[in-house]
Amino acid sequence: MNAGHNLKFAAGLLALIVVVFGLESIPSLDLASHGLVPRTLRGIPGIVSMPLLHANLGHLLANLGSLVVLLGFLLLFHSKNAIGVIVEVILLGGILLWLFGRTANHIGASGLVYGVALFLISSGLSQRRILQVIAAVVVMVMYGGSLVWGLLPLDSGVSWDGHLAGAVAGTIIGIYGESQGKSDGKKSITGP
Repeated sequence: MNAGHNLKFAAGLLALIVVVFGLESIPSLDLASHGLVPRTLRGIPGIVSMPLLHANLGHLLANLGSLVVLLGFLLLFHSKNAIGVIVEVILLGGILLWLFGRTANHIGASGLVYGVALFLISSGLSQRRILQVIAAVVVMVMYGGSLVWGLLPLDSGVSWDGHLAGAVAGTIIGIYGESQGKSDGKKSITGP
């Protein structure tokens, strides 16, 4: 895909998150109840809906701020496959959370935040793109250092397992994508 399609997709995703948050203010819709609930049939659609749902304005703004910057870096460094990375992080992170997460209703785009950040770091390290790694680490620091603490079970009201699932997904995709030559659109070639 070209960079224009990837930019439109990323902007559309951010806009969709904001629109869904607006719809969450309609009490009769009760959208927040449609998050990811691990190991339940009703939780399966949550694999896709979880990143769109947020508990409150603070939750939304924290995730949106980080996503805007991280998606910008993703588009800058991986303009040809940004859509694939976003979709893969959402799906793999959601599946991992559904399989291994605590029984709770998980909502929020923070798993995507962790996934994109760790994708940028892991693919940057494997490709020796130091600027990409620095950019992702700066975002993690700007996120208040809470990206590191968010991976630990310190607060029962925080989906640390969702954060961890997103981080694992981003790391796997970053390493696997590099080994498959996906990150720059080139096939890997091995010698005899």
